[in-house]
Amino acid sequence: MPRSGAPSRTVLYSALVLITLLSVLLALSVGAAKLPIDAVFAVLAGGGSSEQRAIVLELRLPRALMALLAGGALAMSGTVFQAVLRNPLAEPYVLGVSGGAAVGAVVAIMLGVGQSRWALPVAALAGAILTIGLVLRIALQAGRALDSRVLLLAGVIAGAFLNAIILLLLTFADVESFRSAIFWMMGSLAGASWGDTLLLGAYVIPGALLLLALTRPLNLLALGEETAAHLGVNVTRSRIVAYLAASLLTAVSVATCGVIGFIGLIIPHTLRLLRGGEHGFLLPASFIAGAAFLLLTDTLARTLAPPTELPVGVVTALIGVPVFVALLRRSGT
Repeated sequence: MPRSGAPSRTVLYSALVLITLLSVLLALSVGAAKLPIDAVFAVLAGGGSSEQRAIVLELRLPRALMALLAGGALAMSGTVFQAVLRNPLAEPYVLGVSGGAAVGAVVAIMLGVGQSRWALPVAALAGAILTIGLVLRIALQAGRALDSRVLLLAGVIAGAFLNAIILLLLTFADVESFRSAIFWMMGSLAGASWGDTLLLGAYVIPGALLLLALTRPLNLLALGEETAAHLGVNVTRSRIVAYLAASLLTAVSVATCGVIGFIGLIIPHTLRLLRGGEHGFLLPASFIAGAAFLLLTDTLARTLAPPTELPVGVVTALIGVPVFVALLRRSGT
């Protein structure tokens, strides 16, 4: 149910869409070569100089779209994990998905294929998928029903084990491989291209639609397993489908952009404080808000300290920690 005095869905959706559109315009106009807004509109309308078209269409637009897709996927995944696990601190990286992706990426870098356009994302995605299967298998072995506590514990243990493997691999890495691996693990959209963005969209859009189709089961699961089962929800199947879909969204985002934290944690909490936990609103709103958040933080990452580009994962953490503390204090009052 919406909170008392909460703004309407129309108002919130309109505000989120407006913020997202303004974020896109900002991302397309600022950078090493600043472009006025009218020049950006001219390029998008098919005009502008060849230099302006190259900057907007080949460099900034694919990067902006990648940020929108990855940010939306991470925020929606966080929303689903918190619902499935019934734990407000659950987020995409708690379940070891990022650790599995990082192991795959570090192995690819140490093998000397990390500079390949396809090898690094494929290795990261493979590592994440293997981790998803491992965590799910551990949780299912604990009993017939998919216990959310066991699933969360299995994810935490898997994440700790994978982090140990990463540190072990980095111990034997040369200087260049070590630097590349650390930079990837801090998150970056610097290598965005149209091919990578379209590939990310091919995974994210169907995955997001599948999660939207799970609105009713997620709402009922929030009331308790027994209540959901009495109302016709197959609890185990719904949890597995939601867990797999959210994990795959996280996996493809990590494989494409590296490890970017806090989006899946603070976005759902912020939206719940605004309007409660009804997933018919929360899922699409979290996608839009997460998209805008990552795009804005990525714009900050590449413009705060020119010519150096900051890792976007560092920026999201620097913003996410104080925001989350503020949200906790507000929710406790």
